[in-house]
Amino acid sequence: MTERVMHKLKMTRWLLAALAFVLLAGCASIANKASQRLSDSLSAGILEQDDIATARDGIPAWLLLVDGMIQGDQANAGLLLAGSKLYGAYAGGFVDDAARAKRLSARSFDYARRAVCIQSKALCAQLDAPFEAFEAEVAKLRIADVPVTYALAAAWAGRIQANSDDWKAIADIPRVQALLDRVTALQPDYSGGEPYMFLGVLACLRPASLGGKPEQGKADFEKALALSGGRNQMVRVLYAERYARLVFDQELHDRLLGEVLAADPHADKLTLINVLAQERARKLLASGKDYF
Repeated sequence: MTERVMHKLKMTRWLLAALAFVLLAGCASIANKASQRLSDSLSAGILEQDDIATARDGIPAWLLLVDGMIQGDQANAGLLLAGSKLYGAYAGGFVDDAARAKRLSARSFDYARRAVCIQSKALCAQLDAPFEAFEAEVAKLRIADVPVTYALAAAWAGRIQANSDDWKAIADIPRVQALLDRVTALQPDYSGGEPYMFLGVLACLRPASLGGKPEQGKADFEKALALSGGRNQMVRVLYAERYARLVFDQELHDRLLGEVLAADPHADKLTLINVLAQERARKLLASGKDYF
């Protein structure tokens, strides 16, 4: 993998974190009733927050709260997924210290892995197996496995991002792609098309001349945009940054980012991610003058 790809991985850190916030919305559905009510309320508060600083300052308290709840109920897959997604979001979006980001993303992955081992023991047994055996088990997953599979893919991507200087970690990218491919095969419209955003990023890590698949990435971003009903502004930001810049399409780049900034960021379960998207869109537009 080239230095260009590693640079792109590093630049994707906050984007993965923003996606993790949206994933919080699905955590509570598989928790017990008491935990579900608490997880639901806390998730809603974060997802509807339109002030990034408030979210940054408030999330650590929930990290400790979820840790404590998990200690008291270690077989609760819903709590493990809530902890995984929150740790991943915080590590990717608000932690600048590399060593700390690695620790937090490692806990995110550990919680997701433990949730998988509760809900899908067969997949759990193949997580460290050679890729062919892992891929074969992923192909057996069913629709009921989609939420935990997607959460594992997101946590795994976050761990890769935090360890982008480690070739062993980067070598796990095909496993993340296999999980995402299975999610979209089983439930194409899952979570408003968000899995296609991840797939779009992966397809655009390299130009076509180096083995990348930018046109596949474009198709993935278009699917994500359509499935979100245009409400998820992060789709447009990723589309502009990962595809339009890769193929040097300034017209598409500027149009997409202009649409992000013109949109009302307040949307059910998407407000925080949209605010983050608008912040990034402004920076991309400013830097685009020198890029193109």
